[in-house]
Formats: sequence, structure tokens, C-alpha cells
Amino acid sequence: MQERKIEELLETVFTEREKGRDDAAGVLARAGDHAEGKSEADFAELEAMGLLRRDGARVALTGEGERRARGVVRRHRLAERLLKDLLDVAEGAMESQACEFEHSLSAEVTDSVCTLLGHPPTCPHGEPIPPGPCCGTTQRTLRPLVTGLPHFEMGATGRIVFIAPKFHDRMDRLAALGVIPGSTVRLHQRSPSYVIELGETTIALDPEIAGEIFVKRI
Repeated sequence: MQERKIEELLETVFTEREKGRDDAAGVLARAGDHAEGKSEADFAELEAMGLLRRDGARVALTGEGERRARGVVRRHRLAERLLKDLLDVAEGAMESQACEFEHSLSAEVTDSVCTLLGHPPTCPHGEPIPPGPCCGTTQRTLRPLVTGLPHFEMGATGRIVFIAPKFHDRMDRLAALGVIPGSTVRLHQRSPSYVIELGETTIALDPEIAGEIFVKRI
């Protein structure tokens, strides 16, 4: 089986599991959107390779299959962020290009992209990006283009690239204040609370909420 097809099948098992689905027939059917010429025999081959295991009608990843699937999903979702946030590529083209990038980015380039983007926790569709070895490290080899608001330069003006709230209602409250992706803000104060200027409006934010807002300097 070609490496690309292996990765696409593993990716589908991973993403279907995120949705709570693990039936082999359903996974195989949905894999048809990405992996051409797929068949039940492909699952048997992945099982023989030690990447997949089946229990009756259900399918699951092995430890090695999980590792490889996470890598593909990580590359795909980081590519989506890169294409949307930095290159402003339209949705349709973004998805097709991300599907190409997921098979070609090396581990080193993937970590560099992640660092450049400020280690985003989610893709543009809100799906989690599996973290890599670069995430959480204390040393940075690249200066991130996208950073959390707490690490943004005082007095600098930036565009909100994405918001990753722990609670959904926070997004609604921020949106009511005009704090949404695409908004231009200026960091005015860090203590005792974070204060941003949004046009003629000044907004105070709790540190936890400020940490969920990611901006790119303009």
C-alpha cells in the first residue's frame, strides 16, 4: 500500500474516533473522500502492519498507528492555520492544499510552522491540534508571528487571529464586545487586569481570558 494511502486511512480512523465513531464500515466509507481505491483488504493490511486492530465490527489504532495518525492530523491542521491566518487562502483551496501538506512536511518543518504560529491549540474549524515536542518548550528558535495576548508587546497593535476559550459562553461574551477574529486591538495594560483598546472602546479582561486570545502584530 502506498504511504499516502496509509496515512489517509489512519487519519480517518483518528478523526472519526474524535466524533465518537469507530465502526469499520463507516470509517471505510468516509475514508473514500480522501483515499482512492480503499477496500476492506486495506484494513487487513494495516492490521498486518501493526497499525490497526479490529474487534468485530470496530476498528482502533495501535500505539504505532496512533503516533502516525497524530502526526498526519497535526500537519494537516497546522497547514490549515498557516494557509488561513498568514496567507489568507480561501476555504476550498485551504483544505485541498492542507491535504497535500500533510504528506510532505517534515517533522522539523512542522515544528517550525507550529512555533511560527505561536503553537495554536485548534485549527480554523475548532478541532484540536495535537501538540508536538516544540509546544511548551522554554527555548524558541523562531519568533512566533502569532502569540497569546499576555505575551504581546505593550502598546503594540495586532489583529486577533483566533480565540480558544475553555468555555463556549466566553466566546459569545467577547463577540458582544467586538472581540472577534479579525478585530484590531492594542494592548494598553497588563496589571492588575489586561486592558485592550478596540477602536474607541477600552476593554478589561481577566488574565485567563486574555490567555485565550491570540494575536498577530500589524
